[in-house]
Amino acid sequence: MDFNPPLEEAILLRRYKRFLADIAWPGGREETVHCPNPGAMLGVAPEGARCWVSRSKNKARKLPLTLEIVECDGPQGLTPVGVNTNHPNKLAAEAISMGLIDGADADVPLEKEVRYGEERSRIDLLQRGASDLYIEVKNCHLLRRDDGITEFPDCVTTRGLKHLRELGRMVDEGHRAMLLFVVQRSDAAGVTAAGDLDPAYAEGLALATQQGVMMRAVLCDVDHQAIIPQRPLDVFAH
Repeated sequence: MDFNPPLEEAILLRRYKRFLADIAWPGGREETVHCPNPGAMLGVAPEGARCWVSRSKNKARKLPLTLEIVECDGPQGLTPVGVNTNHPNKLAAEAISMGLIDGADADVPLEKEVRYGEERSRIDLLQRGASDLYIEVKNCHLLRRDDGITEFPDCVTTRGLKHLRELGRMVDEGHRAMLLFVVQRSDAAGVTAAGDLDPAYAEGLALATQQGVMMRAVLCDVDHQAIIPQRPLDVFAH
């Protein structure tokens, strides 16, 4: 996924009200930007960090700039982290087409946002076949551990737990189901549940694994020109 034009560098001053952030340009001028991330952004919104923003071509937008990347601490030092949660579905589709995701077919078309299940959810990606594959995509960027294992979620997610239940039901009905974590940072060594932040989700992840839901993750290389899926990561559902 390319950024065209490349992103513009600034300093992150603060993130607030979920969808707003203030940045400072070289020279000190401040500006409010859109922050497309509804989560807690634990550890990935440090005040004073270098950040990169995209500029919309839509002249009618109230906030023309969008926060895309924040430079954060990690086990290997400072690293750029993608914080825009609108990108993971596209990155997941790219990773599948590149043959990086075991269990998904690189040559089968992907349908997007298809309504399914008892709770009338929308599946992020669907591959039709003799056994349909339902793919739920999650953005992952929380990294607190010295071993480089990233964690999901960064706050309680009842919606995420509902998605796990729906995926389990699809397997029970004879379909295939996959939870695919898109890790928007290049210093990760794997993915696991943040059991201290959301114990119910951690239990749900373990149960879904036992039911036969495939757990997959892909690591992405992130910079101001592009975010590119690089390689699969292990998912530890315990």
